[in-house]
Amino acid sequence: MSTTVAPPSASSSVVPRRPRTARVVWIVLVVLAALAGVAWVVRARRNNAPPAADPKNAAAARIVSVATAKVTREDVPIWLEGIGNVAAFFRVTVKPQVDGRLDKVFFKEGQSVKKGDLLAQIDPRPFTIQLESAQAARARDQANLKNAEVNVERYQKLAQDNLITQQQLTDQQAVVAQLQAQLQGDQAQIDAARLNLDYARIRTPIDGVAGVRQVDPGNVVHASDPNGLVVVTQIDPIAVLFTLPEDQLLSVREAMGDEPLVVEALSRDGDRSLGQGQLSVIDNEINQATATVRLKAIFQNPGHRLWPNQFVKARVKLKTRKGALVVPAAVVQHGPQGTFAYVVGADSTVSVRPVHVISTEGERAIIGDGLQPDEVVVVSGQAQLRPGARVSASKASAATSAAAPAGSSSSAPAAGSARALGPGPAGQAP
Repeated sequence: MSTTVAPPSASSSVVPRRPRTARVVWIVLVVLAALAGVAWVVRARRNNAPPAADPKNAAAARIVSVATAKVTREDVPIWLEGIGNVAAFFRVTVKPQVDGRLDKVFFKEGQSVKKGDLLAQIDPRPFTIQLESAQAARARDQANLKNAEVNVERYQKLAQDNLITQQQLTDQQAVVAQLQAQLQGDQAQIDAARLNLDYARIRTPIDGVAGVRQVDPGNVVHASDPNGLVVVTQIDPIAVLFTLPEDQLLSVREAMGDEPLVVEALSRDGDRSLGQGQLSVIDNEINQATATVRLKAIFQNPGHRLWPNQFVKARVKLKTRKGALVVPAAVVQHGPQGTFAYVVGADSTVSVRPVHVISTEGERAIIGDGLQPDEVVVVSGQAQLRPGARVSASKASAATSAAAPAGSSSSAPAAGSARALGPGPAGQAP
């Protein structure tokens, strides 16, 4: 008996999927609900947040710390500055005036010497021999002259008695004249020997400082030697040679006619004063290659702060401007419309003020117009300012006043330059 197996039905082969589908649906619904809740919270917070502040109002509300100074009225000296170098007042290369062996040196290198001080000694023996020889020749000729003069007296008596001819008397008188001339020559030889003996003792002709010795003792020196024994330079007083642009020549000449002009020498970096002197000479021609004129000033230099060939800055005081409006140079700012300054008002807010700068003298700027005495101006911190900004002011120190603000030029327009055109558009920083 056979058994028939029935094929499985379609319904019995399908895996039930309803429970898994329901789980996915629930997860999606939960995620959507969470997202909706987050969106509602964010929207609610945005609606409750205060409106954003205007950037301009925020900048005006922020208090900026700045350093300030008052506009003052002062007497300001006007200087013209140039560059130059120091030159010895006198410079002498001490050379031997006679030939001989250098026996001794009496100076030390770098030593201060006075005029007439003994520097060196050349072997004097050859010149001593010359002197003694000349003195002996003079003594011989003096004896011959004395004998000739006695003979002349005898010949004169014999001639009166007509015992000798007149020619013999004349010849004897000529012998006396010749011997007198020989005595004069002997005296000249003695003077020359004494002079050579004096030249053998080499002395300094000026006050000054001895330099490096060129010849050591024991060497034979000659009057024709090009380098000499030592160079002596006079450094008190001392000279400073410097140049100025030719455009300033007329101003210097006009000021020089009124009174002696003061010249100040400064160190190479301009931070230290090395001394003050007086302008003595303006060169008689302008250097066409550089369009400059050379000037010479004389300085008393007892402390030896100035030294030959030293590089210096030199400035000439032309005049003193009386009652000028003065601010620290760092107050002056430069914008597209010209020079300006920030002025602090009574309500501690700043305003932009166009200014006309006449000149800048060191760390101070002379203002032609745009500011009034006792007004308060900003010296540092201008980079953070806008018109109307509120500030917390502190008095500027000397170092702050001397420092120019970042991004601005430290030089101001010279006298006679175009008037400043003022700051940029209203509400904007120049």
